[in-house]
Amino acid sequence: MMTAWFLLARAVFVAAVGYTAYQLEPVATGGLFQNVAFGVVLAILIVLLEIRLKTAPVTHMLGALLGGAIGLGAAKVLGDAMYWANLGDGRVVFLHGLILLALPYLGLVMGARKGEWLEPENIVSVFRSAGPRRRYKVLDTSVIIDGRIADICETGFIDGTLVIPQFVLKELQLVADSSDSMKRNRGRRGLDILQKIQKMSGVDVMISDIDFPDVREVDLKLIELARTLQGKIVTNDFNLNKVAQLRGVDVLNINELANALKPVVLPGELMKVFILKEGKEYNQGVAYLDDGTMVVVDNARKSIGKTIDVVVTSVLQTTAGKMIFGRFIDPAAAGQQIAPPAAAVAEGRARPQVPPSAAAAGK
Repeated sequence: MMTAWFLLARAVFVAAVGYTAYQLEPVATGGLFQNVAFGVVLAILIVLLEIRLKTAPVTHMLGALLGGAIGLGAAKVLGDAMYWANLGDGRVVFLHGLILLALPYLGLVMGARKGEWLEPENIVSVFRSAGPRRRYKVLDTSVIIDGRIADICETGFIDGTLVIPQFVLKELQLVADSSDSMKRNRGRRGLDILQKIQKMSGVDVMISDIDFPDVREVDLKLIELARTLQGKIVTNDFNLNKVAQLRGVDVLNINELANALKPVVLPGELMKVFILKEGKEYNQGVAYLDDGTMVVVDNARKSIGKTIDVVVTSVLQTTAGKMIFGRFIDPAAAGQQIAPPAAAVAEGRARPQVPPSAAAAGK
């Protein structure tokens, strides 16, 4: 219904401008057809401009108006200076006309492109005392739902301002209102995480109203917002990470941080693990460390449900994370196995010692 009213209003406007041109005859040397055509074409151009401005952010329109006004004022000052100088040469007159056209145009274009400077948070930052530039961290939906960002903020490892875009909040709200119970729980968890972060005293949180109507995908909106704020994206989405890096936007990936903080394990070290299930290969068992790292243990099928000592044989680093391979030496099967010192086991640096019989055989 609203669309029909807009179409009717535009048609009436075009007809009114055409009739006005017919009455006033702006094209003095033209006839009836030329004047009406001039008015209709002018009205259509204005309607096209209105359609284009409909999707433009308010701050960009204000920037265009402000820039155009400044350019027009500067052109008027220069024109008056030329007039009072009594420069009547034809080239000077042409230069005067060029200034009257160029300066308002440049002000209009530059004001529209820098419209984000009129955002409230950017205006406030101009009047703040001199200091380091604000470092913005733009959060995406996945890292909010994940929840680890709250723990990282609590420890103080992230500085600067955490930016939560309105379109991310809208996406979280849609997930929280989903009919799927799993999605609904994830969305509500994300909203709870945001509330927890906002209550932290040492964390600066900013809800951003900056939007990009011409961009439909949320990931691309995040990239454009990070570019606008000259900030970084915080995510654990692998695809968003790659696309942002290709577009020259810095990314802080929570999964990469978690992998970097995992303890280093070297072949030959001794660790205690709980064998949870059977492995794919014969006589294998599978265990997991506290950080989720998978440990594949040979000769551990009979030890499922038990905590055993495992000697690390190799470590495999993949894009999905780290995998540790180890071997369980059953003392009963190996004969007299000399247990490593308790202190060494506690440190996780002990190596299995060779039984006396094996040492004698080596000699």
